[in-house]
Amino acid sequence: MGSQALQILRQGVWASLTGGWYVDPHQSTFSNCFHLYLWIFLLAFPFLLLVVAGVYCAVIAAFFTAIKAVNFRLHAMFDLGEIVEKRRASFTTDPNRVEEGEEGSGAHDGSLLCTIRVDTGLGLLRACSASLCPFLPPSRATVSASAAAGGCGSPTRSQENSPQTRHYHESPHESQENTLMIEEKAKPKQYYRFWVLPGKWLRVRYDRLALLALLDRNRRVGENVFSVVLASLVAFLGFLLLFQGFFRDIWVFQFCLVIASCQYSLLKSVQPDAASPMHGHNWIIVYSRPVYFCLCCVLISVFDLVGHSDSMRPFTLYGVTFFSTHFLLCARDMLIVFTLCFPIIFLFGLLPQVNTFLMCLLEQVDMHIFGGTATTSPLSSVYSLLRSIVVAALVYGFCLGAINAPWGEAHVPVLFSVFCGLLLALSYHLSRQSSDPTILWSASPHIHDFPVILLHHQLCDRHLMFCFFFFIVLWADLVMCPLMAIITFAISASTVFIALQPALSFVLYILAGVVGFTTHYLLPQLRKQLPWFCLAHPVLRSREYSQFEVRDAAQLMWFEKLYAWLQCVEKYFIYPAVVLNSLTTEAHTVMAGMKLLRTSFCVPSQQYVTLCFTALFFQFDYPRFSQTFLLDYYCMSILFSKLWDLLYKLRFVLTYIAPWQITWGSAFHAFAQPFAVPHSAMLFVQAVFSALFCTPLNPVLGSAVFVTSYTRPVKFWERDYNTKRVDHSNTRLATQLDRNPGADDNNLNSIFYEHLTRSLQHSLCGDLLLGRWGNYSTGDCFILASDYLNALVHIIEIGNGLVTFQLRGLEFRGTYCQQREVEAITEGVEEDEGCCCCEPGHLPHMLSFNAAFGQRWLAWEVAATKYVLEGYSISDNNAASMLQVFDLRKILITYYVKSIIYYVTRSPKLEEWLANETVQEALRPCLSPSYMDSDPTFNLNIDEDYDHRASGITPSSFCLVYLEWIKYCNSRRQTPVESEKDSPLVTLCFGLCILGRRALGTASHSMSASLEPFLYGLHALFKGDFRITSPRDEWVFADMDLLNRVVAPGVRMSLKLHQDHFTSPDEYEDPVVLYDAITANEEKMLISHEGDPVWRSAILANMPSLLALRHVMDDGSDEYKIIMLNKRFLSFRVIKVNRECVRGLWAGQQQELVFLRNRNPERGSIQNAKQALRNMINSSCDQPIGYPIYVSPLTTSFAGAHVQLRSVWGGPISPHNIYTWFISSWDRLQKGCGAGCNSGGNIEDSDCGGGSTSISNNPAAHPPQNTASSIPQPHPTTVQPLMGKTHASLVLLMYHHPPPINKAMMCAGCKFHSSLAFSRD
Repeated sequence: MGSQALQILRQGVWASLTGGWYVDPHQSTFSNCFHLYLWIFLLAFPFLLLVVAGVYCAVIAAFFTAIKAVNFRLHAMFDLGEIVEKRRASFTTDPNRVEEGEEGSGAHDGSLLCTIRVDTGLGLLRACSASLCPFLPPSRATVSASAAAGGCGSPTRSQENSPQTRHYHESPHESQENTLMIEEKAKPKQYYRFWVLPGKWLRVRYDRLALLALLDRNRRVGENVFSVVLASLVAFLGFLLLFQGFFRDIWVFQFCLVIASCQYSLLKSVQPDAASPMHGHNWIIVYSRPVYFCLCCVLISVFDLVGHSDSMRPFTLYGVTFFSTHFLLCARDMLIVFTLCFPIIFLFGLLPQVNTFLMCLLEQVDMHIFGGTATTSPLSSVYSLLRSIVVAALVYGFCLGAINAPWGEAHVPVLFSVFCGLLLALSYHLSRQSSDPTILWSASPHIHDFPVILLHHQLCDRHLMFCFFFFIVLWADLVMCPLMAIITFAISASTVFIALQPALSFVLYILAGVVGFTTHYLLPQLRKQLPWFCLAHPVLRSREYSQFEVRDAAQLMWFEKLYAWLQCVEKYFIYPAVVLNSLTTEAHTVMAGMKLLRTSFCVPSQQYVTLCFTALFFQFDYPRFSQTFLLDYYCMSILFSKLWDLLYKLRFVLTYIAPWQITWGSAFHAFAQPFAVPHSAMLFVQAVFSALFCTPLNPVLGSAVFVTSYTRPVKFWERDYNTKRVDHSNTRLATQLDRNPGADDNNLNSIFYEHLTRSLQHSLCGDLLLGRWGNYSTGDCFILASDYLNALVHIIEIGNGLVTFQLRGLEFRGTYCQQREVEAITEGVEEDEGCCCCEPGHLPHMLSFNAAFGQRWLAWEVAATKYVLEGYSISDNNAASMLQVFDLRKILITYYVKSIIYYVTRSPKLEEWLANETVQEALRPCLSPSYMDSDPTFNLNIDEDYDHRASGITPSSFCLVYLEWIKYCNSRRQTPVESEKDSPLVTLCFGLCILGRRALGTASHSMSASLEPFLYGLHALFKGDFRITSPRDEWVFADMDLLNRVVAPGVRMSLKLHQDHFTSPDEYEDPVVLYDAITANEEKMLISHEGDPVWRSAILANMPSLLALRHVMDDGSDEYKIIMLNKRFLSFRVIKVNRECVRGLWAGQQQELVFLRNRNPERGSIQNAKQALRNMINSSCDQPIGYPIYVSPLTTSFAGAHVQLRSVWGGPISPHNIYTWFISSWDRLQKGCGAGCNSGGNIEDSDCGGGSTSISNNPAAHPPQNTASSIPQPHPTTVQPLMGKTHASLVLLMYHHPPPINKAMMCAGCKFHSSLAFSRD
């Protein structure tokens, strides 16, 4: 513990203060001295500015160029250079010769000693050796000086091993040590040839590890060039600030210290840095200090220059003057202090690495200035911001023209109406698009396949499904954006926003407040599990709430429809009207209108609070401070987003440190709890600071002491970590057979979280829009908890009709702490009757005082208790208990033999096998009446056809048991073959059954009578490891399908039949029942090893049932389990977690494990804390910080994929869908008129478009139709009608030239389109 603390102080604290320099006792003296002198040189050299100011930048550039070039060449030499080995050494009395390679023996301590082949380098080498002598032992310094005097390198290997030697003079006191050195030189020595020029090379006895300890490696030339440029910029900008006199007295030294730390970090950086998000060497963090230094220096110079000039015109906003001289000079001084505090700032890790800073900065600008959504990468942030700037510049041109045009009192210029239409349409389009440009790039190659995808329903592939909905969104926007622009243009040009003022403004404000309060507060509270933390049950309950086990998909309730329609009215009518109403009088606020429109389209849940506060505060309380309503609303939206973050942080902190529920995970926690009390005011200041700069507030080592971390994006994690499942497709065959690396529970269970991700991809966006998860916003975190699945869902990006999320699955069999927290989120509090120290009970359907108080002091709440998703129920049975006795093993072997016979008779290659001469020749001895197979693997206890008189298995005993089954299976063939006792079919079945059982015995090491070897052999055959060792079975290689298509599926099917035997023991004695059962299992069930890629594909394709035999070797356990999966609807509890709690705990774990290097697996920060779910949240971190068994890629869910939401809002609008709707409407109108004119007609019978199954009396006019449900799909769900609930279904075919509809097709037109309804999931 003490050595680890010293290491943290040296390599963490001290290195962060100096920029990377520290004394490492594990490195050589040369390395430590080199680092010391290098750092002193960089620190002291700026003081020479008073004398040689002009050469400072040039010297630094040349110095860094030389070091980076040599370092790069040395690493290239290690990668591709020639290694020369010296095997023996001898000394002679020749005073003028010394054996080559003896000089430089001081390389044992890591010093960089070399010899040069040319005479011109001897002087330089003497100087190098002499300069290194003070740091070397006396003998080695002498050897080095001697080598400099007369040594030379040899260019050939033969000369290296020649017996020619040279002699050097040694002092008497070195004779004993040199004698020992001569003995050591009998060992092989190696060195590298470092070529300087053609024919000129240096001998280097320096290894790669020593060089890496000396200097950081830059792998590419561009990195070296960038490092040299940065070092030069640091020197130049630092020189400018010193020359301009910004620093005096001791602050000059402090500033030189900052310059030295920034330059030194480019040579030997702090690893790991306090802001590093990963273990090991982080090459990006190297550039953080110099980049931030250059940025601050540039800003200091700019603020000083602008502050002393009159070019910047200040402006006042809410009484605060911005960009005045005083303002700019104050900002300059703050940046100067900030720059001087670099050592402390980087010690606490308050600044992220450069790419994270760029991503956060652009993301915050796009979100708060332009109303954008969260981003997923630095490229995504750049793309999203550029997209917003282009759109803002486009609409600003129209706005500028409209402002300059003459305005009448009751007149709106046409150009302004065009501006309003474009602003609304483009804001709507931007809100519907993802911020990730790779989505567009990945979908563009499939644009030509779009009609084929729609026609053939080829959406089983996840990428194709994603491309499909992406194109659907673009196709719908192609219609909606012009339509919205035209409607907005017409409304704006009608001067309605001018004529109805000021009453219209107040009506819109009141309407927005009432609808928002009802939609986003009242309805979600009534649907919560514990409304207002007072009621014990939800008021508005789903139909599944009272069901013990959910058997069907969630039913669509009336309040869900109401919630969806209120959101629709709010997003597409109220807030656009509010913005357009304000824009009519405040046309110059372009970005404000764009931001508010995009935000209301994407996340309207918090807009009503901001709008109501803005209206009340600036209209009634302080109208004199109002700048214009739209600008007030714009500024308040930014302020309220920060206030919401501050509220979440304070809730997290107060909940976490509440003394009545604190859980101490270590002794440090007990010490930190009282220590944090006097610093509560500082904690509040940190919370304000962290809310302002979007930084997490993390507990130090999981204690009650909180510190501010560096700013992070909404996505939080800098790298894209995704779980890679280990199966047979990505492991070597030898590894599969010997070690089976993917056999642990976590790897095998990760597929269920992957399937859960796919299910959420289909339903999450729609369920959020239906209010099934309560209120939500960007960055929210939810936990889905069921019997065995516990996953954290992180919502990253929320668009208008799309949601990007990431799922993190936890272990099935979690730790003790995880189980305690799972119990906390699954147990109910309705039965609690406590009130302080007594139990007086509670009112009906109300919570007790203790329960209500306890629920308010949690960082999480139950959003729903019966959230239904499609998944798999998992049942595992111990195979040892099912095969413990011999009778049960005999039943398994019997089913094994019968399954082999079944697959033989069902095979289409049976006639080919029976006619195969190799097979006939090998099985001919089996036709003899006296044939008997007495393999030791056969046993009387487990083989039903074992002949104890012959001590083996004979054809007669085999036919006595299985001949009836062979005949029945043969009778079920389309073309039966001969199946008598001596027929080739029976002989083939006998040979294959003997082979299969012998393979089982071989895999069991001929110990099938024992349980453990039997299970081992059964598992080996189940995963396909058949080892044919007997010469009598080699005939099977005549056709490998005999193993792959007969024996292998036979052993798997036998396990399923053995499972069914326990439910109905005597049912399978009837051949008809057994044959039908095997056929049904083959059609509806996949029986495979979990390492087979087919297993994963079947689960993701929603196979109804699956079965596998799992061998678990974990924590000293060695057991076999029979895993049975059945597709069904699963019920989850949805737990909404305070997002700042998640971000803070994640940041704390990252700091503790990466920077503080706490490797204790039972550290206090992962102990259970029920009030914050500390263990579950920390376990969900990226590996190796956390230990989730599955982390999904960033997944996007579209609202169009949700069937129930389409039934409420209708399908997407597209040109062809509109065309189809008009055609079907015309058909219904025509038939309605025809039925009205016909006295005996019936309108309902003549209407063909409603999806009705009724037909008219004329069968020719109404041919039978093939609906979409008749097409086999993994999820047979039909897309709902277009445009509300009309009878025209969502047609997904695109025709460039729609086919003409003749009279014969008129009546069946709508049914024709209905037959093309799209089925997916």
